[in-house]
Amino acid sequence: MSYSHVLVCVAVTPESHQLVARAVSIARPLNARVSLITLATEPEMYNQLAAPMLEDIRGLLQEETQVFLQELEEKAQYPIARTFIATGELSAHILDICRKEHVDLVICGNHNHSFFSLAACSAKAIVGSSLVDVLLVPLGN
Repeated sequence: MSYSHVLVCVAVTPESHQLVARAVSIARPLNARVSLITLATEPEMYNQLAAPMLEDIRGLLQEETQVFLQELEEKAQYPIARTFIATGELSAHILDICRKEHVDLVICGNHNHSFFSLAACSAKAIVGSSLVDVLLVPLGN
């Protein structure tokens, strides 16, 4: 199958470099576009008692995410068309981006190696709701 736009779901982890490399290996021969999406970390997850500091923490986390996406772009050795930082339900954002940006392949990482744990992983929501091909790439434990 020939793809024209690949969307890669990344996180601020070293394994994301593996996912981008996989996307580039698929996109390069087809001269396809590659875009990245990640979820912004919400500071409320860390400490509900630190309300006055949440805006500062939110800004720092956003900056950290932006820097990581820039690092992924630089190391990709292939042009990255767009980057998206989402909040909330990732699968809803992916559906929307696929529709608006004409994405025809979504690449996700999967840390779960047994069928039972695969059924419970977050990638399941993406696979279940996606209207385009989804590639699950096994990542290290």
